[in-house]
Amino acid sequence: MGGKFPHIPLTRPSMPPFSAVAPHLKKAAASGFLTNAEYVRKLEKRAAELLLVPHAVAVSSATSGLMLVCRLLGLTGEVIVPSFTFIATVQALLWNNLIPVFCDCAPETFAADPASVERLITRRTSAILAVHVFGNPAGVAALSRLAKKHRLRLIFDAAHGFGASYRGKPLGANGDAEVFSLSPTKLVPAGEGGVVTTCSRDLADQLKIARDYGNPGGYNCRIVGLNARLAEWNAVFGWIALQRLSRLAERRRKLVSRYKKKLAGLPGLSFQRIPRTNVSSYKDFSILLDPRQAGFHRDVLAGFLAEHNIDTRKYFFPPIHRQDAFRAFVKRSQRFPVTDYVAENILCLPLYSHQKVAEIDRVVRTVKACYRRYGG
Repeated sequence: MGGKFPHIPLTRPSMPPFSAVAPHLKKAAASGFLTNAEYVRKLEKRAAELLLVPHAVAVSSATSGLMLVCRLLGLTGEVIVPSFTFIATVQALLWNNLIPVFCDCAPETFAADPASVERLITRRTSAILAVHVFGNPAGVAALSRLAKKHRLRLIFDAAHGFGASYRGKPLGANGDAEVFSLSPTKLVPAGEGGVVTTCSRDLADQLKIARDYGNPGGYNCRIVGLNARLAEWNAVFGWIALQRLSRLAERRRKLVSRYKKKLAGLPGLSFQRIPRTNVSSYKDFSILLDPRQAGFHRDVLAGFLAEHNIDTRKYFFPPIHRQDAFRAFVKRSQRFPVTDYVAENILCLPLYSHQKVAEIDRVVRTVKACYRRYGG
C-alpha cells in the first residue's frame, strides 16, 4: 500500500551544494594531509566560536569522544547514566570497564531525572553522564549541583546538541566536557565525526594526543589512546555545515512549531516539554501517545503511517535497561516506570531542516486519519 504514496523519510542530511564543498575537498587532497590537518583545525576553531567555549577537539565520532573523555578523566567504578538514551552512550562506559548505573528519566523532558540520579549515588560513583535528549538540554544546573555536592565528574552526551542552547548560551561549556556528533542524522552532518568541547585546557591537550593513539610525536606513547582522528573530508563538510547551522536550526524550529500547532488537541497526544531556559535543536521531533486517551497504541500509528509511506522511529525502544547486552547491569529491585512508559509510547515523526511544509501537512493529515479510523 505504501507504494501508492510518495515516500517521506524520517530524516535527511541538509547538505550544501557540492560547488561550495568541491574547492575545499580539492585543496585538502592536494595538501597530502588527510587527517588532523587544516580543515580539522578550521572545524575546531569554528565550533569553539559558535559554542562560546575555549576548547573544541574534533574526533572520529561522538562515541570515540565519549570513550576518550571517560578515560582521560580517570573515571572508575560506577557512572550514573539514563536508560532512555542511544546505545553508544552506555557502550562508551563499558569500553572503559566502567559500571553503568541506570537512572530513570523525567516524565516530560525525557532527560535524566536529578532525583533519580541522587538516589543512586554511592561511594563507588565517579561520574554522571547525562544526555541532551533530541537536542533538549538536560537539567544542567541541577546536575551540576549534584556533581559538585558529591565531588563527581559531569559529562554531557551532546550528540544532538548543535543548534541547542541553555539559559541563553549554546551547549558546550557545561560539566567537564560535552560531546557532539557530526553523523548524517544530525544538524551538522559531516558524514561521520564528533567534537568534544571543554573549558579545561589540560583535557583538550590530552584529547589531541589520545585521538592519535596516545602518541604525542616520536612514538613515545604517554596516554592510552586510540585511532579517533577525523578525516579532512569529513572536516570540510562539518566546517561548512557549521556556517549554515543557525539558519537551518531556525528553519527546523519553524517546522516543529507547525507540527505542534496542527497536532495540538488530539486526544492523548503530547510533546516533549522544552523548559523556558532551553532552546531545543529538535534533532528529532517526538510525540507521546497515551493509548488510553487516544484509543490506540503507538505501534498502530507507526504502522498506519508506514502504510502511507511515511517513516517513523521508536526512539529509544527498547530502553537500555531492557536490551540484552545491558541486562546484567540492572539490579532485580530496580524499576524504571517513567522510562518504560515513555519508551513504550513515544514516536518520532519525519523532520529535517530542508523539509517541505507540504510534507509536514501530509504527516499531520495522516495522523488525523489514523485517529478517525482507530480512535476511541
